[in-house]
Amino acid sequence: MVETSSRLLFAAFLLYLTGTLLFGGAIRTPKKGQAGGAGPQKTKWGNFAIFATAAGFICQAGYFITRWIASGHAPVSNLFEFTTFFGMMLVGAFMVIYFLYRSAVLGLFALPVALLLIAYASMFPKDINPLVPSLRSYWLQIHVTTAAAGEAILAVSFAAGLIYLVKSTDQQKSNWQTFWLEFVMLCLICIAGFIVAKSTFGLFHYKVDFSWIDRNGAKNTGGNALVYHMPAVIGPHDGEILTAGRMKPWFYVPAFINAVKLNTVLWSVFSGMILYALVRLAARKRIGALLKPLTKNLNLDLMDEIGYRSVLIGFPVFTLGALIFAMIWAQIAWSKFWSWDPKEVWALVTWLFYAAFLHLRMSRGWQGEKSAWLAVIGFAIILFNLIAVNLVIAGLHSYA
Repeated sequence: MVETSSRLLFAAFLLYLTGTLLFGGAIRTPKKGQAGGAGPQKTKWGNFAIFATAAGFICQAGYFITRWIASGHAPVSNLFEFTTFFGMMLVGAFMVIYFLYRSAVLGLFALPVALLLIAYASMFPKDINPLVPSLRSYWLQIHVTTAAAGEAILAVSFAAGLIYLVKSTDQQKSNWQTFWLEFVMLCLICIAGFIVAKSTFGLFHYKVDFSWIDRNGAKNTGGNALVYHMPAVIGPHDGEILTAGRMKPWFYVPAFINAVKLNTVLWSVFSGMILYALVRLAARKRIGALLKPLTKNLNLDLMDEIGYRSVLIGFPVFTLGALIFAMIWAQIAWSKFWSWDPKEVWALVTWLFYAAFLHLRMSRGWQGEKSAWLAVIGFAIILFNLIAVNLVIAGLHSYA
């Protein structure tokens, strides 16, 4: 069953990749006698693309169901499971938006984000383990799936906002718009950098063990030693290297920081910057300028509407899953509905940000470029919660 589940996830990944390429064909294929336009060829490519995407979604839904059967619980209990589910919900949200607006360029930007999420998730342990006691509740599937669905709908607003900015930003100038747009591209490439770095060191079976002192002052060694699968730039609190012939850390961090995961983040940034530099050298232009031709025949008002509608729908879903259901479950599990855990704090930050987004949009008229930037910043907060908070800061949600 587990093997079948893995094959279905891999098939979904390939079909999403195929859908992305086909959406590219839908954008680039012009109508006869006209540059651009929604001609028969574009419609055909668009139909092929959404069919491949839907087939991938069905495969991933099959992965979700078979893994649920194999594990006996909703497969959203660790970082691998949650992030793959997040990617699936993003594809599902995109398909709904596509059938409403028929925007092929949205698929060309939204599907690669889902592909990055699934590839990112595949770098983490995929083993099925028994649930920790605090997760043995039907609230697991209620809270986590609803929160992920809300974030996925909000992620569609990011794709629409990014498209808007790529289209509207003048790449012939060097200003704060081009700088920050390029920074967004670098951050996305850093996720790919993590995948490359993790896969590369995995091929060589790199491993180094550290003994360390935890927050309670206890020394952890032997079976409790920290295991690194990348060279240790950052060492654990009062750490001692146990594996001969390995690089010594450049510096050490306090016990409340997960040194292994912070080390992984640094390697991701380093690898991402190398990838970014290689792309820039090959293209001899900014990433934003490289993507701009894809938005040539784009209606900016349409992207603005899609971004706004996505937040308008995603915000209440996220509120329900990430805050209301979370607080109910926390009260049941820990006898208090709020504990200022890092994950809870950043869920609140996310909620407050999108509440401000809607307020500024409706009362201050922040449309167009301002709204697009807010959508991009909002998704950056979601990714920070998913990546940095999960990987670096220890808390009640560290099992995720």
